[in-house]
Amino acid sequence: MSYTMNRIIQNAEFETVDERTREALADQGFGVLTEIDVKMTMKKKLDKDMPAYRILGACNPAMAWEAIGVEPRVGAMLPCNVILRETPEGVEVSAVDPVSSMAAIDNEQLRKIAAEVKDRLSEVIEAV
Repeated sequence: MSYTMNRIIQNAEFETVDERTREALADQGFGVLTEIDVKMTMKKKLDKDMPAYRILGACNPAMAWEAIGVEPRVGAMLPCNVILRETPEGVEVSAVDPVSSMAAIDNEQLRKIAAEVKDRLSEVIEAV
């Protein structure tokens, strides 16, 4: 079972893909709560160089509210991470598959919410 949904954007600048990803997230009701520049962090902490790699912590507040309402500890698995990374083929955009990530939680209501989140994140990936 794959744990991410992925798409490679060819012939595009990293920052352009970042902007398009944020717009697509907003169109599906997600906001970006956190942002981690992994490339910068690895350089600062380990003095290691790597291609651009950014993690966006995305949250759809209404869906998070619903998920927490049916499974109060699910917050340990939020927000939904979306990564952007430079590859030789282009900029890859990947989003967590919430159905896979929630599979360990035995809660049918949560599975339904996770499926809806997955549908929305799939739309984001396709729209970038």
